[in-house]
Amino acid sequence: MNAAFDKPSLWKRLKPAFSGFDAMLTIAVLLLCGAGLLTMYSAGYDAGTRFTDHARNMLLAAFVMFVVAQIPPQRLMALAVPLYTVGVILLVATAVMGVTKKGATRWLNVGVVIQPSEILKIAMPLMLAWWFQRREGRLRPPDFGVALALLAVPVALIVKQPDLGTAILVLSAGFYVIFFAGLSWRLIIPALLLGAVAITALVMSEHTICRPEADWRPFLRDYQKHRICTLLDPTTDPLGKGFHIIQGMIAIGSGGVSGKGFMKGTQTHLEFIPERTTDFVFAAFSEEFGLIGCVLLVLGFVFLIFRGLMIAAEAPTLFARLLAGAITLSFFTYAFVNMGMVSGILPVVGIPLPFISYGGTAMVTLGLGLGILMSIARSRRMMQS
Repeated sequence: MNAAFDKPSLWKRLKPAFSGFDAMLTIAVLLLCGAGLLTMYSAGYDAGTRFTDHARNMLLAAFVMFVVAQIPPQRLMALAVPLYTVGVILLVATAVMGVTKKGATRWLNVGVVIQPSEILKIAMPLMLAWWFQRREGRLRPPDFGVALALLAVPVALIVKQPDLGTAILVLSAGFYVIFFAGLSWRLIIPALLLGAVAITALVMSEHTICRPEADWRPFLRDYQKHRICTLLDPTTDPLGKGFHIIQGMIAIGSGGVSGKGFMKGTQTHLEFIPERTTDFVFAAFSEEFGLIGCVLLVLGFVFLIFRGLMIAAEAPTLFARLLAGAITLSFFTYAFVNMGMVSGILPVVGIPLPFISYGGTAMVTLGLGLGILMSIARSRRMMQS
């Protein structure tokens, strides 16, 4: 009888699963999710079930985050090599017998159609963090060469599909790990200077290199040339590729300082903004909430990134520090590239805005990344308690 009365309540049994969650990171995510739901209700209220589906995707991502947060970083490290290996094998299989849609071979039918490149968004930083953890205390320059090779293989396979947006995300996630592992600035600064010179030369020679007869092969395909040239001057194709950029910039500019108001965006609701609930949702947000809303949204992302970097700095192991830092800066890459392409300063590459853009796969990937951050934060608190 006493044993029955002494049996812990359901809450006491579940409490350990909820303990240790980082409150500041949770607040940042909730604020961005709130902005995402508000934007999707306005931009997608006449686009079928986009709002309810977006809310469902957020709940699914929250579930994924909660489950992954229960896995200690040591077990996550054990998944690095298998997950990376499976991801690369699936990318090779996609190249050989993948499903082609709209000229891109990005999908693989394994009973259900999957996009293997999504796996590498998490598998890549996991693998490189595992590699540098193994080399801790005896790291040499050749080890960075191995890391670059591990990064180059999946990125090359993704570029070949072609899927430039995902390739950028995988490349950046891997590079962040290598950078945090101690890559010398003497190697980074020359690359940055070379990139700046190349961009300057590209802008200055636009009228020559963007002529129809100019051939960019074998470096870039024709559609990639067209995408870059349209970025340099959207008016060269105002009803084609340039339409997205032009309409996005019109919507952003028409929002002014305070915006047109919730659900009052004319560019959005008259359907001038293409993909207004996915890639170009930032244009719809800017039109309705203006400069003030954009500043608040950017501050929300800064809050999230700052907290993630704090978690990385306080992580107990090198693996956890590298992984948390890379995942956190991946959120920065998502936001920066999306806002840049909508604003007309970067090419349109199909990268969603975290928490704001509609998309089930992207949302689950975000939930997975946040779950890893929560796991690392929890592991430190468990060690202290």
